[in-house]
Amino acid sequence: MPRNRRPQDREEKLAEIVRAAVDLFSEAGFEQTSMARIARAAGVTPNTVYWYVEDKDALLVAALNHLLTEALADLGQQGELPFVEQVLWVLERLRRHSPLIGVVHARSEQAAAVAAWHNRFHELMDGLVIRHLAQQGVPEHESRATARLITFAIEGLLAHPTDPAETRVVLDLVLDRDRSGDHESA
Repeated sequence: MPRNRRPQDREEKLAEIVRAAVDLFSEAGFEQTSMARIARAAGVTPNTVYWYVEDKDALLVAALNHLLTEALADLGQQGELPFVEQVLWVLERLRRHSPLIGVVHARSEQAAAVAAWHNRFHELMDGLVIRHLAQQGVPEHESRATARLITFAIEGLLAHPTDPAETRVVLDLVLDRDRSGDHESA
């Protein structure tokens, strides 16, 4: 006799599937994780997964959105820390999921949804950095290129994990706006 399950909200069930995908994509890898395995981890049938997402790339985008949303929400609680400490905090928080950086780059070549997510990620990161630079008095004409450099450094540090001391040195180099002291240090 099948066990009775309480009715579950669509968003709640999707969240369970996405959390299972995050864990499996991060631990086993995207290519090595089947939709059936994700379904089992979420306690649903494979067909049920397809009621919630179109395909594996859409599930990857949902997993990435979940990770980013959680990290940004938690980062909001770190607002009193200096910017470099906030970046270090985010890097440490996302390090477990760093294999997904390579997946995003590889899948961006093949899946429009993943490419669109990657572009939005860069826009979001650039925007966060530009706001920080504006608070530091960096002229607008310098902030876009500087933000892009910082975003690339952050993404690179996630894709190529380094020890904490080296990570700090890299961030200090890219976040130090002006070594001559004309601008306040980031």
